Amino acid sequence: MGITALIGMLAAQAVRGRAPGGRGQQMVLRQGLPPQRSGAADREPAPDPGPPAAATARALAPSRLLPWLARLGVPAAAFAVFQALLGVLPQNLAGEAARYCVAATAGAGVGAVVWLAAALLRARGAAASAVPPPAPVPPPAGSLPELVEGTYQALRRGLTVIEVAGRGPLTGWPHSLAESEPPVHPTAFGTAYGLHLLLDIAPDDGLIRAGEVAETLWRLRLPGGGWAARSQGSGARPEVSAIVLGALARAGADPRLLEAEIRSCEVLWDPDHDASGLANTYVVTNVLRGLLRAAPGADALAGLREVLVNGATADPVRGHHRCWGAALATGLGNPAPSAVHTARAVVALDRAARVLGEDERQRAVREEGLRWLLAGPESPGGGASDLQNCQEEVRRPVQEDPLHQELLSVRHFAAAWVARALMTDGARRVAAEEVGPEGWEAQLTAAVARVQGMQRGGVWRWDDGPMGHPVWMAYQGLSVLRRYALMVYRPGGGGPRA
Repeated sequence: MGITALIGMLAAQAVRGRAPGGRGQQMVLRQGLPPQRSGAADREPAPDPGPPAAATARALAPSRLLPWLARLGVPAAAFAVFQALLGVLPQNLAGEAARYCVAATAGAGVGAVVWLAAALLRARGAAASAVPPPAPVPPPAGSLPELVEGTYQALRRGLTVIEVAGRGPLTGWPHSLAESEPPVHPTAFGTAYGLHLLLDIAPDDGLIRAGEVAETLWRLRLPGGGWAARSQGSGARPEVSAIVLGALARAGADPRLLEAEIRSCEVLWDPDHDASGLANTYVVTNVLRGLLRAAPGADALAGLREVLVNGATADPVRGHHRCWGAALATGLGNPAPSAVHTARAVVALDRAARVLGEDERQRAVREEGLRWLLAGPESPGGGASDLQNCQEEVRRPVQEDPLHQELLSVRHFAAAWVARALMTDGARRVAAEEVGPEGWEAQLTAAVARVQGMQRGGVWRWDDGPMGHPVWMAYQGLSVLRRYALMVYRPGGGGPRA
């Protein structure tokens, strides 16, 4: 065999042994993989007998040559080949000089091959380093049952059971799940949302008895009727009273007691009685949602829905679609548009439509609210601020002293409200006309991901203080994840999809 052919053979075998698609590498990889199925799914795969041992040895041998030469280095590899050939070439070549020339030429050729191979490997390494590494895959977030179990355990830890003179035993929750040590007085707001959460995740669990929690809500009722937040003084407020009545109705309270309480609270739903409160989107949406659950036939519902519908305002930044701000729009001016208030209004109007029906005007306003939310990513701000939590203050004049104001601090779980609005019954159809199914799915997925990201072990955290784990936030967050899981699940459809 000629020297040139020998060098070419060695180089070709070395390249085949190192190439990604070379036979040597394919055989090495195949040893660690199960046989691949081909053809029809119901046909058994043909067994792979594998290469004969001799062929395998011949295929693997070149793959060992290049690393061996690379470890020696270019000069060392050239000298090693030179020395090896010098010892094996026949003595009858034309003179001693010829033997040395052949050996030197072969050594130089092999050295060149090794140098070229090393240069090729360095070039590949440089190209690979220029490609940014793939983004790290986040660890799995755990299953929904595990998350629900974490929420339930936090609900048990946060439960307060105390005896209060004049009211008897109270079993409920304060505002936050982190306030239970030492035991603190349950509040109407925290206990109402704790009852909602209990009915969602453990309605038959005797460790926390829903009947005792419901009885506690009755015992927290104010002397004149109704309920209020602990920062609101001694007067009942419509936004808290409606939420409590809705929780009691869901827990199966006596309809006669509910009806009597609703009659005693009728003045609370009258805008003339609480003009400043019922000009606020947060207050009106709370009352509407609570009364729809507690008293779907109440006369006040139609008027409250009209207040909310009339309180929408057009936003020129997002296609002149109507939306809502913290305050309802009045003749005195239009409030700044707000994603969380628009989402709250859409959810309340959707629930009213399912219970009461709706006319064309009411439907148009509700759907415009959805269109406004869907237009968020196309707006100058990009829509990212739509999912940012926010806080507002609801101010009212104190009834006993109109010169002073009552202040209620309200925190909004924005991503949860936006996700709930995007999962209402008409959202998919409206989205098909605006941004298409892909745009709707992308916005909904982003909102749900933010909701999930704000919890640890089933506990939603506003901050790390004692008031930073609100019961209402756990209820809203878990409600979103449960609703989303039910919506994307397809029985027999090969897994979830939105």
